[in-house]
Amino acid sequence: MKAVCWCGKGDVRVENVPDPKILNPRDAIIRVAATAICGSDLHLYGGAIPGMQAGDILGHEFMGEVMEVGSGIKELKPGQRVVVPFTIACGNCFFCSRQLWSLCDNSNPNADVLRKLYGDSGSGLFGYSHLYGGYAGGQAEFVRVPFADVGPVPLPESITDEQGALLADVLPTGFMAAENCQIQKGDTVAVWGCGPVGLFAIKSALWLGAERVVAIDRFPERLELAKRLGATETINYEDEDDLQQRLQQLTAGRGPDACIDAVGMEAHGTSLDAWYDRIKYSTYLATDRPLVLRQAIHACRKGGTVSIPGVYGGFLDKIPMGAAFAKGLRMTMGQTHVHRYLRPLIARIEKEGFDPAMIVSHRGTLEDAPRLYKTFRDKKEQCTKVVLRP
Repeated sequence: MKAVCWCGKGDVRVENVPDPKILNPRDAIIRVAATAICGSDLHLYGGAIPGMQAGDILGHEFMGEVMEVGSGIKELKPGQRVVVPFTIACGNCFFCSRQLWSLCDNSNPNADVLRKLYGDSGSGLFGYSHLYGGYAGGQAEFVRVPFADVGPVPLPESITDEQGALLADVLPTGFMAAENCQIQKGDTVAVWGCGPVGLFAIKSALWLGAERVVAIDRFPERLELAKRLGATETINYEDEDDLQQRLQQLTAGRGPDACIDAVGMEAHGTSLDAWYDRIKYSTYLATDRPLVLRQAIHACRKGGTVSIPGVYGGFLDKIPMGAAFAKGLRMTMGQTHVHRYLRPLIARIEKEGFDPAMIVSHRGTLEDAPRLYKTFRDKKEQCTKVVLRP
């Protein structure tokens, strides 16, 4: 089969690789119908996440048709259209039993490596380095899905293939980011980063009762999408001398009730600390560029929440924990518990007629992946989201 393979920093190629096979009674083989390039994939593309090996198959946002199931699978049947959570969960461990699916104890065979780095390991992830299990990803014609009696969720005919692919990660991730804010009626939520996760965090914050949502980015096409999704104010941070002061002005001097960092480890900015981050990051003296996290901590009102769906990979420099402590902030973060959200979000899409695929700007086949990875990374051609159809 054909698959999109990581071959080094800035180098992805479409290669012929062996078809996946059933290895465990709880496996299923899925023929991929739609798969997306995620902002998290760009971290792999840029070499920011360790544990990649040449030839690894990329992709963790995908849906498709069940082709074959292991002997232990009772509910899933060949021919069904399913969406597959990007987090892999066993369904039986301490964490899965508490619906903390992305913290599964049993799905990462390389957990000992992450324990040395982070103190413990979360779940395995599709297509996201050998730190997270080395599982082949979904930017391919076929993919093996372990624990298929727990993960894949059948899709009704009303959900399109593209919508299904976005349910694998970015829509649930945006929803969990907003849910973690514990939004009260009348709250103001500020969202840094109007990529796919930030856009869906905006929509979700409004679903959950926010009165105002402030969208912060630098690309006009992203800010326009934020408006279409309901953002009440949009801010191009490149046009602001003092972003924190602007947010104070919008909130009667208090600051937003919740701040969502949907950017993560490779933030851009124009301030002195942004340049500090870039220099340390480019000279391998830092693992991340945490500018947005600093801004969110400083901007959030006293007693508010900082929600972090943006990926961080290592040890962060110059984080104002003193400010977070003095202001009594609540900080919440982590990989998305996708299994928890799929069925409620499918029902919401059907009920409200919401089309998550409205954010998709570029479409192609697997053969287009090398070009579209570069286009997405460089934000060319007003690229906001890429979906591939094998």
